[in-house]
Amino acid sequence: MPQKILIATILRPEGDTGVQSHFRAFLSWLEKKALPASLVTPYNCHRWQVFPTFALRRLIDPFCKPGSVWWYRHWHQFFLKRAMRAALADGKPCSVYAQCPLSAAAALSTRKTQDQRVVMVAHFNISQADEWAGKGMIREGSPLYRSIQKFEADVLPRVDGLIFVSDFMRGEVTVRIPATASVPYRIVPNFLADPYRNIDPKEPEADLICIGTLEPRKNQRYALEIVAAAKRLGRRLSLTVVGDGPDRSMLEALAVQLGIGEQVAFAGYVSNAVSLMPLHRAFLHVALMESFGIVLIEAMAYGLPVFAPAVGGIPEVFIEGSEGRFIPFGNADTAARFIIDLLDSPQAMKAAQQAARERFLAHFESARVAEKLAGFLGQESRIAPQMSARKSEITLI
Repeated sequence: MPQKILIATILRPEGDTGVQSHFRAFLSWLEKKALPASLVTPYNCHRWQVFPTFALRRLIDPFCKPGSVWWYRHWHQFFLKRAMRAALADGKPCSVYAQCPLSAAAALSTRKTQDQRVVMVAHFNISQADEWAGKGMIREGSPLYRSIQKFEADVLPRVDGLIFVSDFMRGEVTVRIPATASVPYRIVPNFLADPYRNIDPKEPEADLICIGTLEPRKNQRYALEIVAAAKRLGRRLSLTVVGDGPDRSMLEALAVQLGIGEQVAFAGYVSNAVSLMPLHRAFLHVALMESFGIVLIEAMAYGLPVFAPAVGGIPEVFIEGSEGRFIPFGNADTAARFIIDLLDSPQAMKAAQQAARERFLAHFESARVAEKLAGFLGQESRIAPQMSARKSEITLI
């Protein structure tokens, strides 16, 4: 009988983050294969304990953002440890698939035997410290920033295996935390069940869609600058910005200031935002850094060409000139020309749409990828001795 897989996360079971999309896709695949699995989160604990504790962060946040981050990390890990302790209490062999360093640490500290193996996936961009800094919540180089990096340097070398969603992230983590070089690993990209089977084809209502939290790292300001540049070039592009966050009021004001207020629709937070993909001709992504960018494969799944900068793991997601174009930072005019040239060429658009759909099915659809992840999680005891002799075996998909 296959060992049970416990997916450990500090996040809620439901939500629209890339991490939540990842573990839901994996759980769905495991269920279809009748493989034993369950999700363990802080929310497994008593609601009367969890929710009041988490709610107190709202009182801290306006006055001390670093304190808010500390509170979030401390109490989410505290309750996840409590939930993991219950899940691992029987001591039976299993694989814990941790979605972040905090989740991995919670599992490591509560497992009963070494047969309860802990494998962590590196979803974060460079480091969770950098992600919090990118949100403007902590200062780069601050004590809390350094504390988070030190925590990661302590936890990652102690796990039984690492999953990287891109070769880029494998390189970044190994350079920053050299001790991880001896940890067994696989490079397995994010994946999704094919959504195209369950939708009715619709006529696009706008040119571009941009999905993500409205925050500095996501850089939606540049998306507006591109639309404004296209207008100067004589092409009126329509853009839907989906998401909410601290930058929203600034972005709405900027759209008016750039003279494109009527061309940009701010949809705010939309549950299941990917359902809006078919209403657009192409996907625009302008984040300053991505370890992978699961939203890109969500767009490709619907046959949307993608425009994104060649940063982080993005060059591993799509091929320049095939499924879309790499757009430069700091040059909105050139980026606008790339977008206009593709959108206004029916032949090129048809080819890019077909290529995007085919690449998704070949490289990122659950049926193609999830089995490799499940195999690594379920066969760690046999894989580890073979891999520790060298730095590790890479499985590129």
